[in-house]
Amino acid sequence: MFREMARIRQQLQDDECIEILTQQLRGVLSVLGDDDYPYGMPMNHYYCPDDGKIYFHGGFKGHKIDAIKRHGKASYCVLGEGFRREGEWSLNFKSVIVFGRIEIVEDHDWAMEVSRRLSRKFIDDERAIEDEVQRAGRYTLVFALVPEHMTGKIVNES
Repeated sequence: MFREMARIRQQLQDDECIEILTQQLRGVLSVLGDDDYPYGMPMNHYYCPDDGKIYFHGGFKGHKIDAIKRHGKASYCVLGEGFRREGEWSLNFKSVIVFGRIEIVEDHDWAMEVSRRLSRKFIDDERAIEDEVQRAGRYTLVFALVPEHMTGKIVNES
């Protein structure tokens, strides 16, 4: 069902892909939008090592939510920061693409815990995180990408 990577020598192992998903703050979530146009948007994410899902948060309404409700398949692309090898001008970077289906998190307590975990990627002030969860939690929709296929690769821009 999913294609094999064309340049197999560049393929990353699953543990390297998970490391990128865990460490990086953002990626691009792509869904099938209005009139079947692809709709990609930058998103913050939290990769949960316990269930292997990638969690996001947002509002209850809008183009993204309409698209997810209409067609739950999605892909998520995350780029590593990149590096240069000594003596080279070109950038090397690792990327991960995850294909899967979106599910809405119905359990409010778990949704708020995911919100806390996601917040910790950006700040380490527990009081501020808790204040924000208490203030905005009821207005926050948490959803997860349930992976069906994941690939990663290292690319040299030259």
